[in-house]
Amino acid sequence: MSTKTIGILGAGKVGTGVARQALKAGYRVLIAASGDPKKIDLIISVMAPGATAVTAEEAMAQADLVVLSVPLHKFRTLDPAALAGKHVLDTMNFWHDTNGDMPELEDASSSSEMVLTHIPEAHMAKSLNHIGYHELELDARPAGAADRRALAVAADYDETRAMVLEFVERLGFDAVDAGLLTNGTAFEPGTPIFTGSYDTAGLESELDAHLAGRGELTAAA
Repeated sequence: MSTKTIGILGAGKVGTGVARQALKAGYRVLIAASGDPKKIDLIISVMAPGATAVTAEEAMAQADLVVLSVPLHKFRTLDPAALAGKHVLDTMNFWHDTNGDMPELEDASSSSEMVLTHIPEAHMAKSLNHIGYHELELDARPAGAADRRALAVAADYDETRAMVLEFVERLGFDAVDAGLLTNGTAFEPGTPIFTGSYDTAGLESELDAHLAGRGELTAAA
């Protein structure tokens, strides 16, 4: 296992759901929210026993893979310097009721690329945004299981892509390479992939259909 420590920014339902599965997979898990980690100690002990509450600075510094699981509009609070050169997994989605108006989205091909404009030196991947936090545990299956669910991974950097593909596999899902980060539009809210559940063949078919419709390249850089 090349990745040993997962740093999760966000102690809500998604962040703690990812944490529980990561702990089961044998990862060391650090979780940070805004402010003093002592404020989330009790939450973490109940929602993700075995994880450690830390500051955001500690999570980013110590993690092999940093997972973004905060409300999307809070991307503006991320520290570009602390994430420079880090492998980052974006699990976030845009919801108007939660995030409000986000004019930055109008200038970006995808929400992940919008986030990347704020942390331009991060090595970002997009995945785990198209599965419910409760489904991370309910739908996880051992490798080779006939009913194993597939999840897509998009990234521009080969090392980051490989790291996140491995992470998704270890969480209990078949990881499907979706190519470049911009291809993450194929599994944003409102798409068939976002609203459905697929095996590998079904997911690959939906990716091909969506990306062909957009005229996007599916090959990685």
